[in-house]
Amino acid sequence: MTLAVNTVRTADVIERTVMIMKICITSEGKTLDSPVDPRFGRCRNFIFFDSETGNFEACENGNAQFQGGAGIQSGQLVASKGVKVVLTGNVGPNAHQVLSAAGISVFTGVSGTVKEAVEGYKNGKYKAAVVPSVGSKFGMPNK
Repeated sequence: MTLAVNTVRTADVIERTVMIMKICITSEGKTLDSPVDPRFGRCRNFIFFDSETGNFEACENGNAQFQGGAGIQSGQLVASKGVKVVLTGNVGPNAHQVLSAAGISVFTGVSGTVKEAVEGYKNGKYKAAVVPSVGSKFGMPNK
């Protein structure tokens, strides 16, 4: 019986470890009530959410203004923050490649508020995107 109890405890610890992580959500604003931005590389803001504490940091995306390379620069910024999961509307091929290479899971098709996106992720609503959801230059004006 002791073995069974230890096995359950080990499984509980593993499950808890998987759930505690930093999540990045693309956002149009700087609060949890802000709408999810449908673009990754050219989103207005990134919300970095700690799933253990519920604390978050809002960071304006200075890469949105670049003519080229916004997805790559944004992907590098997100990776530098220790993020394990990205929740966004869409992600292009360059950003997807950078995020995947950094071991970050990307979930696309996300909408609603940032708070709703986090809850949807916790409840298993989204599936990881194994390929980009849009072509390059998707977020550019007039594209």
